[in-house]
Amino acid sequence: MIGTKGEFYKRVCFLQVLIFLISVLLFACSYRPLAPVTDLSIRSREHQIPKAIPSNGRHIVRGGETLFSIAWGYGIDYKKIANLNNIKAPFRIFPDQALALDKSSIKLSKSSTKVTKNPKKNRYIADRYKKANTHNKEIHQKDGHALGKGVNIDWTWPVVGKVIEKFSVKGIGNKGLDFSGNHGDRVNAAAKGNVVYSGSGLRGYGKLIIIKHNDVFLSAYAHNSRIVVKEGDVVKAGEKIAEIGSSDTDKEKLHFEIRYRGKPVDPIRYLPRR
Repeated sequence: MIGTKGEFYKRVCFLQVLIFLISVLLFACSYRPLAPVTDLSIRSREHQIPKAIPSNGRHIVRGGETLFSIAWGYGIDYKKIANLNNIKAPFRIFPDQALALDKSSIKLSKSSTKVTKNPKKNRYIADRYKKANTHNKEIHQKDGHALGKGVNIDWTWPVVGKVIEKFSVKGIGNKGLDFSGNHGDRVNAAAKGNVVYSGSGLRGYGKLIIIKHNDVFLSAYAHNSRIVVKEGDVVKAGEKIAEIGSSDTDKEKLHFEIRYRGKPVDPIRYLPRR
């Protein structure tokens, strides 16, 4: 009888341990961290942090990049890169070209301005840039930034939507303005200028357009669903250039930036009152 009771208790203990182990296993399988809830919002802010300059101070040009998109990604004035590499207007660059980003790498990139002997690459570049800067007269005036007028640029609002996030320098901040909108809503050029970048090569911006307005001012329009202009196009203020989307972000919106000498400035200082 005692032996029977002992076997019974052993079986009960074994079942209890087995149930406990199964419970732990089921809990581990069903557990999911809460991090994915914020993944999209973090990803949509990647464009707020400029890329770090490589340790060798150089950038190797990839297909589809322009001098302006490269400068934008690093938060550098495009003219600085052009001057370092002796690149003249209309600022043509070539795939696999090594561009110096700071003075320390100039000696390493003396050959960066040499034209490739590959005829296919030459035709590729010629097609992308043959219209660039041919119709735009550069404005050479004294620094008018303090006046808040964008050096005589007539700025207009890029969309009719409401501002849902303002320019900020706190924390990661916001380098421009975020506007609400619906998929396919019209996006307009905020001022006349030349389209110097049209593509999706800058991480965090989605389908992006960069417009050069003069020597010191550029504007950008991010997260579009569709782009209706191409590099080299000359656009007027209020002209449709894209449609609102959610490319590389967590909601339908337009992210709009104005940069002065490569640095972000508050667009509200330049846009007319509504």
